[in-house]
Amino acid sequence: MARVLTITLNPALDLNVETGMVNLGSVNRSRTSRLDAAGKGINLAQVLSRLGHTVTVSGLLGEINAAPFERLFKSERLKDRFIRVPGQNRINVKIAEDGGRVTDVNGPGLVAPSGSLGHLEAGIGALPGEYDAVVIAGSLPGGFLPDALADLVIRVRAANIPVWLDTSGPALKAGLLALPDGIKPNVDELAEWAGQPLDSLEDIAEAARSLQDKGIANVVVSMGEKGVLWLSPRGNWRAAPPPVSVTSTVCAGDTLLAGMIHGLLEHHPSEEVLSVATALSAECVRHVGVGDPMAEDFTQLIQQTRVTPWRGHNNNGEMPL
Repeated sequence: MARVLTITLNPALDLNVETGMVNLGSVNRSRTSRLDAAGKGINLAQVLSRLGHTVTVSGLLGEINAAPFERLFKSERLKDRFIRVPGQNRINVKIAEDGGRVTDVNGPGLVAPSGSLGHLEAGIGALPGEYDAVVIAGSLPGGFLPDALADLVIRVRAANIPVWLDTSGPALKAGLLALPDGIKPNVDELAEWAGQPLDSLEDIAEAARSLQDKGIANVVVSMGEKGVLWLSPRGNWRAAPPPVSVTSTVCAGDTLLAGMIHGLLEHHPSEEVLSVATALSAECVRHVGVGDPMAEDFTQLIQQTRVTPWRGHNNNGEMPL
């Protein structure tokens, strides 16, 4: 198995609430609630660890409420290289209603002190020979400029280590200029980057192809119930997920990317990489929290996932090796 570093610059405590239909302006009752240490890179790390990889987590962690994160790192066997900084990690409220609608109320997060990038780079150690892949995921805290995120991508690339980026907005635009090996936007994030609505699968593919033309080798677009579109140097593929009952979509994208990275690091065939990752993401939406590769019916979910070559009208679905 591989050694993976995930970097989460703006971690959060997620208050996950399951309820029926929410009536705004009135008192609502939840069926369940739970408070989880989270953040996109931390979510990814949990899945990769459960898949057997050795995972190190890093980023910026507020000192005031660091304890829940430290407990999670211990229970999930994650190596902790987070830089402790003054302040409190944000609290996000995620309300999952019957039918799958999720409403997020995200807190502002901590403010990164000056010199955070240097402390972070020193804390993650020597990259060559220590990690097989690096994932930088999530939003930026206040005081951490998008250009600093691009500097992180450049440093990893200079070490000849595959680096994946999963963020949005100005952070995504800046990070793309550093040419990570792969990105995983959802449709809304891709549309924001493109500056226009993406109303059809071909529109989504065109935007993804334009990113490839700029030098991004792997573009994985998560499309919710419509599945996943993956443009890669080895070919272009679309996955249709298995039918499942949706409880929460909060960690589905993070679980998908973890599954993709797992398959690529294990050198699995492209169809297998995408089918396993998509099935794992489908398993995730059935409950609160990240996907569980040890679910009793996981093999069945993989068998129910349909992966086909994507052939848009501009190419035959194959990319040069």
